[in-house]
Amino acid sequence: MCGINGIFRYDGRIAKETVGKMNDALAHRGPDDSGIYQDRNVVLGHRRLSILDLSSAGRQPMSVAGGALTIVYNGELYNYREIRKALEGDFQFRTYSDTEVVLAAWQKWGLDALPRFNGMFAFAIWDRNKEELHLVRDRLGIKPLYFHKTDDQLVFSSEMRAMLASGQVARKLNQEAFIDYLRYQTVHTPQTILTDVQFLPAGHYIRISEEDVTIAPWWEMTAQRRNIAGDYTPSGLQHKVRDLLCGAVERRMVADVPFGAFLSGGIDSSAVVGLMSQVATHSVKTFSVTFNEEAFSEAKYARIIAEKFKTDHTEIRLTADDFLQALPDALNAMDHPSGDGPNSYIVSKATKEAGITMALSGLGGDELFAGYDIFKRALELEKKKWLLSFPKFARKIGGEALKKIRPGMGSNKTAELLQLDYFDIDHIYPVSRQVLLDASVRKLTGRNALPANQVKHIAGTLAAYETEGYRFPGLSVVSILEMHTYMQHVLLRDTDQMSMASALEVRVPFLDHTLIEFVLNIPDRYKYPHSPKQLLVESLGDLLPDEIVNRPKMGFVLPWKDWLKGDLKPMAETAIKNLGQRGIMLEKPLQELWRKFLEGNPSVSWSRLWPLIVLENWMQKHNIEA
Repeated sequence: MCGINGIFRYDGRIAKETVGKMNDALAHRGPDDSGIYQDRNVVLGHRRLSILDLSSAGRQPMSVAGGALTIVYNGELYNYREIRKALEGDFQFRTYSDTEVVLAAWQKWGLDALPRFNGMFAFAIWDRNKEELHLVRDRLGIKPLYFHKTDDQLVFSSEMRAMLASGQVARKLNQEAFIDYLRYQTVHTPQTILTDVQFLPAGHYIRISEEDVTIAPWWEMTAQRRNIAGDYTPSGLQHKVRDLLCGAVERRMVADVPFGAFLSGGIDSSAVVGLMSQVATHSVKTFSVTFNEEAFSEAKYARIIAEKFKTDHTEIRLTADDFLQALPDALNAMDHPSGDGPNSYIVSKATKEAGITMALSGLGGDELFAGYDIFKRALELEKKKWLLSFPKFARKIGGEALKKIRPGMGSNKTAELLQLDYFDIDHIYPVSRQVLLDASVRKLTGRNALPANQVKHIAGTLAAYETEGYRFPGLSVVSILEMHTYMQHVLLRDTDQMSMASALEVRVPFLDHTLIEFVLNIPDRYKYPHSPKQLLVESLGDLLPDEIVNRPKMGFVLPWKDWLKGDLKPMAETAIKNLGQRGIMLEKPLQELWRKFLEGNPSVSWSRLWPLIVLENWMQKHNIEA
């Protein structure tokens, strides 16, 4: 895993030192090596974290064909050995790295090489003969790629801080993206929190030449549609799911460095650890965060799995004091503001300090196998379309009554949902996932008119779920929306920036595209007949003990409410005050929101405040103007 940077400039006037500064800003991502390549129109920079072929032969930028093709690459190609074997008759390999395999595949197939790749990656390939640069991002957006385009040039990087270090990007808040952030604690592609920086969407590429710039998809999650219900028996589906997941785990265990796994004791991480243990030739190293506050600690469940599979287990015990000490570093590691992340920073740092350079994670299991409450709620609301027969004013009165009888964010969202014109998933989902509802956003910002809702736009763009009479099952539609929004723009972004802050690579078997394409076409009745992730549980057979399968879902959550009212209160109050003085939010409503949280108002949870605190810290650190 690495960091990449570069500039393409039409007039060729590029200062090599600029990319050098960008490389320096990414030193944490690649402490093992760095390099710069320059040609007439392009300068490419690279920071290396060695995972495969640790020798100097694998250093980047890497060139082949007498310098005709040059690459800077951030990622891992899990099936590189199979592709290498297919290319050995056409290409003389000099290294054992997957980077050279990507170059060789590109030399032979060009863009047609991409569907052959199974991995996570973001890379840039310069074709000297064609004077053409390609930027490519993996199918699920596991690895980030930011860019800034003007009439004269295109600047790109793995991180926003390197974009800022280039001096080519204005330190200016994107006002439209700011509203997106308030609504969803993140910003969705192609926008970022900065006016001049864009995020290349997952599964897309950019082609840049002197003639033009093209941005296009090379993979779409919704393209693989087929009715498989009649092709498999229930047990056949389960066997297929297990085989695909086993293959995904095994492929991600290929490395030339020590590796382990994050273990919360939930179904997803436990499944990954269990399958790793069946393949590994030695004890798997596992890591989990534990708390003194028993209500938040999953330690006992992680221990059950560690004992069952005889892992080399490390518990990272976290107190409020520990977290308070680590928080400044965690916030400094945040490349793009987000309402999540510090938990990933803590476990990644401890994992790296234990001598591990690569770890597997259960991220993606909830999104793929219907593990969140939102899956059940969305389907239940779709079945209540009869409510639409009531006039909207009557539904509004009912919603307001519910808010008074049972105050809280859940009732607020229900009241909002009752005023929708349609009760299909495309309309239900954007409201269900909002952190702050539009009424609150208007009150906090003083804006009467708000920009279009980005998640609504994504849902509308992906709404072509039906083709030739076949429609994705309802739970799969929610999965598709989850993976295009919350998973990509919160979970994956945070995992990347927080793990790479400690130069730790994280691999996610549940996001293997072959597994995703199969599971999305499985009918709902096999996924959620009576409990969340039923299909995954049944597919695993007796791999996991009953204590794990039937345990209450907790999630990897820190005891924020207690901390924000205690040890973190002074820091939080200062951030709220400073944010209110920037002119992008109204001080009085912002302070009122903070007061309601401190008083225990059920409609204002910690998750409504923390993203605001993070945003102020990030803007202050990077000198961002409102």
